[in-house]
Amino acid sequence: MLKKEMLNNQALSAHALFFDDVHRDLVLAVDAEGRPAGKYAMLPDPIVVHENGEVTFSFFAPNAESVQVAGVGGGFPKDRIDMTKDNKGWWHVTVSGIDSGFHYHDYFVDGTRTLNPHAPYGYGCDRVINFFELPDKYSNFYLLQDVPHGTVRMDYYKSEITGRFRNCWVYTPPGYETSPDKRYPVLYLQHGGGESETGWLWHGKINHIADNLIADGACRELIIVMNSGYATARNPDSSVNPLMGSIDDVLVKDCIPFIDKKYRTVTDRRYRAMAGLSMGGAQTQRTVFKYPEVFANAGIFSMYIDTTSEETKRRFSDPASFNADFDLFFLSAGEYEHCCEVNRQLTHKLRSMGFNCVFYSVPGYHDWAVWRYHAREFLTRLWREVP
Repeated sequence: MLKKEMLNNQALSAHALFFDDVHRDLVLAVDAEGRPAGKYAMLPDPIVVHENGEVTFSFFAPNAESVQVAGVGGGFPKDRIDMTKDNKGWWHVTVSGIDSGFHYHDYFVDGTRTLNPHAPYGYGCDRVINFFELPDKYSNFYLLQDVPHGTVRMDYYKSEITGRFRNCWVYTPPGYETSPDKRYPVLYLQHGGGESETGWLWHGKINHIADNLIADGACRELIIVMNSGYATARNPDSSVNPLMGSIDDVLVKDCIPFIDKKYRTVTDRRYRAMAGLSMGGAQTQRTVFKYPEVFANAGIFSMYIDTTSEETKRRFSDPASFNADFDLFFLSAGEYEHCCEVNRQLTHKLRSMGFNCVFYSVPGYHDWAVWRYHAREFLTRLWREVP
């Protein structure tokens, strides 16, 4: 059974359009003298997670002939589930058997995929999409808790690599504004394919994870910078994978100088880390291998290590050189992902050869529920051996 206080935590329903959704509808009306006299009517909660783990979905479509809901795979399968219409034009269904975790999902009205305008919105699968959370009893580490909170800012900087302005989201820890003489290590944290630079905030809840870990004394106070992983140079090399683009150069030549100038960072490479999930994990590998003088810590979540490139072969040929370059080299995966056993075996092999690297896994699929655990574990290991 899930605890009611966990299900009511505001972090679960917060999204880009609403931090605290009121579920109200404005009813237009006039009084006896014809003057405006509108009032609010409460709407059904579009998604209700029950303590027994069942989930009730509601969708308003009074003129529809059919409405269905479906997951996108993983813990909530893609099979479409029929909903039933009530006498007010709302369609409902209660579904059991959905695995705990973070779930993108779709609605189909008369066979056409659409969005539920009353449910939380996010960006994923390369589109705007609805999501909901079915937490497990161990999930409180990313929830909004009564601890000191850091600040999230959105910054703009000009990229000489792309010739365009870019934005990044920056988390600073509690006390940053009141400790003007203190400097902080920095984590550059990347999203995955089909996501955006807001993903680690709205879906990953990285600010809550950091707040809670810092309050528990489980990780260092740090700055976290989140960039879009899509970056095309002014004169792109046609041989470059479009999912990789020029984000490595954008980070090192444009974003890091901007961050180091604006924020009180520790600029020593040992206090700088990069991590990412899926596509962001591939971008992390390429960036830290290309710029070892910039990063001494790497986290590669839910992504295969590219062992075929000449740069990777060179890096994995000399344990002493590798260990001198990296204080932390962290691989992780959900246990139901294809890359999990591959990365587990690779880490075992590398460690037997003398390479200092770490593998971490938790039960789960290729989704945000897993990546939150990866981020938490990575943060607790970062800068453990540096003063």
